[in-house]
Amino acid sequence: MARREDGGLSYGRFRVDPALALLRWPDDVVEQFLFDHGDNLAFVYDYSGIDLRDVTWRLETIPAADFSRMPTGASDAGCIESFAENPVHWVMVRPPEVGRHWEEQGTWLRPPILIDRRFLDPSASGLQVMEGRTRVGVLRGRLREGLRVASHHQAWVGHP
Repeated sequence: MARREDGGLSYGRFRVDPALALLRWPDDVVEQFLFDHGDNLAFVYDYSGIDLRDVTWRLETIPAADFSRMPTGASDAGCIESFAENPVHWVMVRPPEVGRHWEEQGTWLRPPILIDRRFLDPSASGLQVMEGRTRVGVLRGRLREGLRVASHHQAWVGHP
């Protein structure tokens, strides 16, 4: 996949690729998964075994507690916990509307991307965080610190 910095590839130009249309994925998933991370070699390594044509995406509502032990890819092991150590910082370095949304709604502004772990290991169960590791870390840290957290959160979930 061509790096987006090469030639200034915008998401608008990226999204009209006919190969992407065949996937029939929601725009938010295409942008966060393929556009934002398609040239991240560690991310590609973690998920290269998934046939993208086999994934069906649904926007789902997930209990906050389910995120407390949800893993991420091996290349980013420990990063969610690292973000959870200082959730206030990770919200403050984002645009102001992110912080307002956490304070007013107790959740993230943009749903993260989760994948059914059976894509990675047929004997596995549960979900894995593909994209949104900072958001999930902030959620864990806010829970630990007793800050406002909604009981349920939206996430894009990829299913077989």
